[in-house]
Amino acid sequence: MSEKNKAIAARIPLEAFNQGKLEVIDEVIADDSVDHGTMPPGMPAGKEGVKALVKALRSAFPDYKITIDLQVAEGDLVVQRATTTGTMKGEFAGMPPSGKKATWEAIHISRIKGDKIVEHWAVQDQLGMLQQLGFIPTPEAAAAR
Repeated sequence: MSEKNKAIAARIPLEAFNQGKLEVIDEVIADDSVDHGTMPPGMPAGKEGVKALVKALRSAFPDYKITIDLQVAEGDLVVQRATTTGTMKGEFAGMPPSGKKATWEAIHISRIKGDKIVEHWAVQDQLGMLQQLGFIPTPEAAAAR
């Protein structure tokens, strides 16, 4: 069961986000799934929100890529430690394209029931991403002012 659940959870980052295969979202996420992660402003809830997020990220970051660094499964839960990279060439969440490349880490936890993701939590290094993209100064840059 653990290996099967890992494979189900891995489809979202590897197929939906990395390859833009939006149909995977319908195949893997339950209709009544609850996402406890934070979505950017203006994104709808549920599967349609995940699809909108995939489209927005792939548009803003044409080289967007998630790598699953570690995946652990126990019972109905799958935990992923992931690294994301991308160069911001388009607008995202109201931010203009910076042209800069960023690398950030995230932890995702998915609950699997009946071959579908029914619940999801995420913690991402959004501060680090925004600093690398030039939208928030780093402590070193702020001290130099």
